[in-house]
Amino acid sequence: MATKAVYISDVPNLDQVPETAASFSLYATRLPIAVDVSKSVDNSPKFTVIGHRGHGMNILHSTDRRMKAFKENSILSFNNAAKHPIDYIEFDVQVTKDDVAIIFHDDFILSQENGSVVEKRVTDLTMKEFFAYGPQREVSMEGKALARKVNGTVVGWQVESDDHSCTLQEAFEKVNTRLGFNIELKFDDHRVYEQDHLIHALEVVLKVVSEHANDRPIIFSSFQPDAALLMKKLQQKYPVYFLTNGGTEVYDDVRRNSLEEARKLAVGGGLDGIVSEVKGIFGNPSAAREIKESNLGLLTYGKLNNIQETVHVQQLMGVDGVIVDLVEEIARAVEETKTRKGSGHGEVKSEETEKGLIELSFLLNLISKVIQH
Repeated sequence: MATKAVYISDVPNLDQVPETAASFSLYATRLPIAVDVSKSVDNSPKFTVIGHRGHGMNILHSTDRRMKAFKENSILSFNNAAKHPIDYIEFDVQVTKDDVAIIFHDDFILSQENGSVVEKRVTDLTMKEFFAYGPQREVSMEGKALARKVNGTVVGWQVESDDHSCTLQEAFEKVNTRLGFNIELKFDDHRVYEQDHLIHALEVVLKVVSEHANDRPIIFSSFQPDAALLMKKLQQKYPVYFLTNGGTEVYDDVRRNSLEEARKLAVGGGLDGIVSEVKGIFGNPSAAREIKESNLGLLTYGKLNNIQETVHVQQLMGVDGVIVDLVEEIARAVEETKTRKGSGHGEVKSEETEKGLIELSFLLNLISKVIQH
């Protein structure tokens, strides 16, 4: 796929997932400074594709069926993601009140009961209480109806293919063994955690991993800076990445407020890499370059990763991989790039070369301006 430059007026809102395809057309005529697609891809290391919460997160208010195809963070979603050429799945792990590592994203679990909404903190529940929500393992049993807050409104958690929740141990036992696990260590952004609490939760997770991972590749990640640092101190076998919004949101903890702070934390704490909101990378490409120059891995997440061309630009920038919701479309696009490279189709004639060159700085400037709008 030859990707070309584009005028801002020709581009849809990049913060929205296209509902007809994971792509948009890019056209322009002047390319003052160019980067050759085939050469950049040929000289780059393996580009990693990671399924967000499995086959993709659930966006319950979306009109796009793909965002509600499979229940996120479930065995069903994980194994459907495994049908596509991806390397890892990403999911969120929390520890229940009785010390069981379970997979669930939200800090609070909501249920509509007797016409009212009941909200409980996930980590205040026992495993049995947690599994009482949503579909049950036994067909004859009926769980509490799950709900979720969407822009302040509580909606029913309705997906096309539902599934019961699962533990981290079940994921190791039941998910296709070829898939690596990107385990996000989930903690509430709005709580202050004592070190002893963090260590205890991390040790619960580590016990499951040490007993069941076998040869499966593992990456740990966390938005909680101290949790990331502690996980690296508790073990050296698996890489630990610090998750950041890359300056797109502001927190009381300054370590979370920019790519530069994330880089300093990672370098100072001996972490292995950073996972940034893709907007942060596009808005500050020099920081991305400094991260790579610091010998840190760099992954990204966010809605823009559901668009083929923005993923391709990241390949040219040296980003190591992307976490995506549109697993099938993005995995296929990345695989096609590898196939073209391997078959020698990266070689193009002079007239086609001019059209096939990407003006990388122009695209980054474009994307940055579109994001600001």
